[in-house]
Amino acid sequence: MADVSGISGAAGVELEALWDEFHQVVNMTSQELGAWLRTESAGEETEELPEESGTEQGRHVLKILQKRRTDLTDADIRLMAQVVDTVQTQHEHAPAPDAAEHAAWRHRLMTLGHDPLRAG
Repeated sequence: MADVSGISGAAGVELEALWDEFHQVVNMTSQELGAWLRTESAGEETEELPEESGTEQGRHVLKILQKRRTDLTDADIRLMAQVVDTVQTQHEHAPAPDAAEHAAWRHRLMTLGHDPLRAG
């Protein structure tokens, strides 16, 4: 996991680097992620309220995408580091594109705001 021990509040060169890395890894817009979380939470007969859609982590990523860097909390910073680490680790162990588990792998990453099929 990325080292966030020296980052506190909204200060530091490390925070700027983490902010940039997070926004490179999270390659879905807040609108796309919000729509994805609502889609994933929708059932045949019921649907969660938009603010309760998706996983807690996914909703937190969505909130971070809607913030300015100066408004980040320590919890936001920790989650940003965790998302960067998770996405990088998942890419190291990615299933083959034609493997049956590829769709589930992609959907898990999309819940964090990362669509592995997008370039860059």
